[in-house]
Amino acid sequence: MEKKDPSSEAAEPRTWSRRQLLKAGGALGVGLATAASAGSRAEARKASETSSPPLRNRVEDIGGPNKADYEARIEKARRAVVDHGFDALFVEAGTSLSYFSGVSWWPSERVFGLLIPRKGEIAYVSPAFEEGRARERITVGTDVRTWQEDESPYAQVHGILKERGLTTSRLAVDPEARLFVFDGLANELSATRVLEGSGVINACRGRKDEKELALMRRANEITQAAIFHAASRLEEGMTQRQLAQAVQDAHVAQGAEPGWALVLFGPNAAYPHGTDASYTLKKGDLVLMDCGTEVHGYQSDITRTYCFGKAPTDRQLQVWEVVRQAQEAAFRRIRPGVHAGEIDRTARAVIEKAGFGSGYSAFTHRLGHGIGMEGHEWPYLVRGNPLPLAPGMTFSNEPGIYLVGDIGVRIEDILCVTNEGCQYLSEPVTELQVVGA
Repeated sequence: MEKKDPSSEAAEPRTWSRRQLLKAGGALGVGLATAASAGSRAEARKASETSSPPLRNRVEDIGGPNKADYEARIEKARRAVVDHGFDALFVEAGTSLSYFSGVSWWPSERVFGLLIPRKGEIAYVSPAFEEGRARERITVGTDVRTWQEDESPYAQVHGILKERGLTTSRLAVDPEARLFVFDGLANELSATRVLEGSGVINACRGRKDEKELALMRRANEITQAAIFHAASRLEEGMTQRQLAQAVQDAHVAQGAEPGWALVLFGPNAAYPHGTDASYTLKKGDLVLMDCGTEVHGYQSDITRTYCFGKAPTDRQLQVWEVVRQAQEAAFRRIRPGVHAGEIDRTARAVIEKAGFGSGYSAFTHRLGHGIGMEGHEWPYLVRGNPLPLAPGMTFSNEPGIYLVGDIGVRIEDILCVTNEGCQYLSEPVTELQVVGA
């Protein structure tokens, strides 16, 4: 785990320790609901009055990918193309295009894309009237093939492959490509096997380098600070929308994009992705905040569950602590070579042992999703996934317990697999915290 700057506004103050209430070596389950002392509750109340430090710009001192990075990614793509038995890779407008070239382009009915052959120069395919704008954005490569409104962009791809001596070849297509683009390529390239290329894309984007990890770490630090900054200003009667806006404002105050914020109060937190039911905040409610932003194209995703306004009940403490222990168990199990599905099984077993039901009865979703330039991407920590984990993979660790009509708790942090195990890209919580007045 990265050593934190003591002055960082991402730090979350020590307010309420469920561990202090547990007997040494005590089993998980209903037995967690021991009573707290009056002194501990008073301590929690006092700590909750602590407000977060002022926010500062945390983006201006960190740079995004540059030309050298994109050139290295192109070469990585060439190696992956060969390793997976292909001769070229085609990516259209979208995240993978940005990853390999730095070109941000909105996908419309007019095809814009990049062809990366295993040998020879890369080439872009662009609508003719967009060539000028395309060249403004391109940082790697100079070959731009244009097509007029009454012409086929796929014929341009065919021509490039022919020039590279790859007409009778295997073409990997970015799995993000739309169906009409895939079909257009397949119909035009009759002598070429056009195949879905997720293996190539995952080999490139699925394992982050140090620069990518630095950007993701910064994005998560910003979100962690934004969450606590907003939560510490909670007031009775606030709406979920108001708190969500406060998180987005705090992202912007730190130089990041507004991002997004899913905020759920009280019983609404039992619905993992929310409910249309409105709710205003009351003292004693749990507050679930699932938020993220991006820094130079790299995403964050953190969930915190707080207690508002007064010390939590034994029931709230019990459920929160089971979720925390499930997250910790998953963290300790992660290392290279362990199957992704095994991590989900490890966290789920903690919740099941605590008496909250088996399978998806209370923990209703997978444990985690990959993250990088997209908030949800490969790989996925889901039951039965045989994928061996490898250094550089990044994903969420987000167990939860959701009991409709009763309670909802989730804790989420982003992890990176290392050579020896894994590390967090945000500071994990160890205590259920009381926030607001």
